Amino acid sequence: MEIRNLNVATAFTTKDGSTIRELLGLPTSTSVRNQSLAEATLVGSQATQRHYHRLSEEIYFVLDGGGLMEVDGEEREVGPGDAVLIPPGAWHMLRAGADGARLLCMCAPPYTHDDTYFE
Repeated sequence: MEIRNLNVATAFTTKDGSTIRELLGLPTSTSVRNQSLAEATLVGSQATQRHYHRLSEEIYFVLDGGGLMEVDGEEREVGPGDAVLIPPGAWHMLRAGADGARLLCMCAPPYTHDDTYFE
């Protein structure tokens, strides 16, 4: 059994500009093969850089705060309790509201910097 607590996860900045603490994924686990789970945070009004992943399907689950989510040109307000599906190849970005945003990011296959592409 592998258990990793969020409080011991080291924060780093992803290529899109968000700060994440990876719970389980390729760099943090020797057992994970097909998915990753991380907490991402954005400060008030911060936005990720618009990007896509060729391989990874992502799900964002908003824990606190929220903002404006864009997936392939469609924009919607998101807040606590909302889950957003981001298919592989879909351009996406999140602009946090005034209070910022904290969310879980699930990726399958696992997140890697090399699978992040920009305009």
